[in-house]
Amino acid sequence: MASRVEQFQALVAQQPDNELFRFSLAQALAAAGRGEEALPHFAACVEKKADWMMARILLGKLLMQLGRRAEAKPLLEAALALAVEQHHEDPERELRAMLTEL
Repeated sequence: MASRVEQFQALVAQQPDNELFRFSLAQALAAAGRGEEALPHFAACVEKKADWMMARILLGKLLMQLGRRAEAKPLLEAALALAVEQHHEDPERELRAMLTEL
């Protein structure tokens, strides 16, 4: 049986422009401890959809985990603006807390 990473790699290979497959692949890679490999997939999601708050949050968190805090900050700030605009109170609180640590 194929792993989640392998399943989503196959789907992305078939439909490289499908941002949901890329997002799922990025999540699977990050969960498997393969954060560096997940970065371009999260980044593709952020580039494709300007209002995708969750992609920015997860990319920002991953960059923080990888010690790349300066790169994470503008993503998390953009995610915070989206959280406020989209009335997502829980992510807003989480993002405000994360940004105080940066």
